[in-house]
Amino acid sequence: MLRELYIENLAVIEKSVITFGDKLNVFTGETGAGKSILINGINAILGQRITKDIVRTGSKKAVISGVFDNLPDEVSKLLSDNGINIEENLIISREISADGGSTARINSRPVNLSVLREIGNILVNIHGQHDSQILLSPQKHIEILDAFGNLESDIEEYQKSFRELQAVAKQIKQVTLSQQNKIERIQSLKEMVDEISSLDLKENEDEEIESEFALSNSAVEVRQAVEGVIDLIDNDNGISSNLFSASDALENYSDIFSDLEPLIERIKSAKIEIDDISGELNHLTSILDIDPERFAYVSARNDNIIRIKKKYGPNLSDVLNRLDESVKELEILTGAENNIETLKAKREELLEETSKKAINLSSKREQSGKKFIKEVTSQLEFLNMPNVKLEISNSKGKLTIHGMDNIEFLISANLGEEPKPIAKIASGGELSRIMLALKSVIAEKDNTPTMIFDEIDTGVSGRAAQKIGIKLREISRDRQVICVTHLAQIAVSGDTHMLIEKKTENGKTKTTVCELTSLDERKSEIARIISGDNTSEITLASAEEMLKSIKHTDLLRIRGEQ
Repeated sequence: MLRELYIENLAVIEKSVITFGDKLNVFTGETGAGKSILINGINAILGQRITKDIVRTGSKKAVISGVFDNLPDEVSKLLSDNGINIEENLIISREISADGGSTARINSRPVNLSVLREIGNILVNIHGQHDSQILLSPQKHIEILDAFGNLESDIEEYQKSFRELQAVAKQIKQVTLSQQNKIERIQSLKEMVDEISSLDLKENEDEEIESEFALSNSAVEVRQAVEGVIDLIDNDNGISSNLFSASDALENYSDIFSDLEPLIERIKSAKIEIDDISGELNHLTSILDIDPERFAYVSARNDNIIRIKKKYGPNLSDVLNRLDESVKELEILTGAENNIETLKAKREELLEETSKKAINLSSKREQSGKKFIKEVTSQLEFLNMPNVKLEISNSKGKLTIHGMDNIEFLISANLGEEPKPIAKIASGGELSRIMLALKSVIAEKDNTPTMIFDEIDTGVSGRAAQKIGIKLREISRDRQVICVTHLAQIAVSGDTHMLIEKKTENGKTKTTVCELTSLDERKSEIARIISGDNTSEITLASAEEMLKSIKHTDLLRIRGEQ
């Protein structure tokens, strides 16, 4: 889980070290104080794309690092597979330069963002304040149901057969092209394959080459400038030679004009100084020594990769996929005469196999759907939606990459109303609670050690907010939970409470993050959330009562378990 987060020069945060507890961590602060920056910082070390605008004004770079412990076996295996030493703690760091560059490291070893993302997806599950919008897209509902049912292996098996079926169908279409079209297509494919293959591209090579080119290019420019100055000093008609000539010319007359002696000495001193500068500059050239052949290769390679991505991309993975597909198609078109009857027979065989797997997958979805409805409904009833009714609509159709099912969640939040599509009836507060309910039931089935909720309380208040706080506290009994909130009912539920404050010092805005450890500190912050800046003895007393009620609820729960 995430133990510590170090942030330096990220937006309005100049420098901050945040230590997390292993249960429910809540972050509060006034609107605009910078709570979203915390999420941006965590996203950065999880390998998400971050723009240079996030760097604090006037700073050269932003630095974010996170310390994780109690690593899952899956993460340890990934580290080993990537040649990274496995230590007791995992330290992930990210630097974002003001000029747009970015570097990532795991345990001090540079890594690609793809590796960071792969590890980050195992370590942390982030629910952002806009993630509830996925509930408004029925296409996402089938993914949610499959995650609940742990159907990953069934889906993988089905999709393997489905893609084979697609490939054979594509072959049949290709071999029935007219001869003229076939000749033109073969020529086009050959040109494309030759052009891409000639570069011998590797996965993620573009990121590595771009990084090396940027570093080498800077070194080359600096070395050229240094060598130019050395030449000005040391060439036959350079500064050093001219200074020597100057002192020599004046020494011929120093005996008859003594006023020249101090000037001659100053010229000699200047020559000594300029020669010393030349020596130091020569030393610097060894530090900036870049293999010109390697630099020429990297420069040309970078240009070629940019060109090929622009032509066949936009990403390098797209280029490589296109090459693979083109080679396969070319083999089909240029090979011996294809037996279309054999291909059609293969298609029928695969169609039968894929259909059986789709029926099996659909049956498992139906079974898990019943349990899904029961568990999610129970969660929603607890989250102050007592009259909720959840249904799963499934209009089976033709085979797609997801199977034969077209899943959509239907819901009724009020007694007597028939369930309808979520997008048509759910309010913002209901979306937040539905998403929390889904996260809660799915969390019981995965091993993600840290869950982050960014303003899960959008659109709720009162009793519903209190129930969300209790639910987050329950989830945190089995894993670490981090929650950014603006509601007192949720803030009091935290085992660890962090305050994010924005201040102005010397004409600059500065955000700080500190833990509220005492009862008085938490009371003051809870009272501020309740009443704004107009805190009173009444709001302070109310805040204290809310904090005590959480402890009382925990005590009752412990007694009940005993």
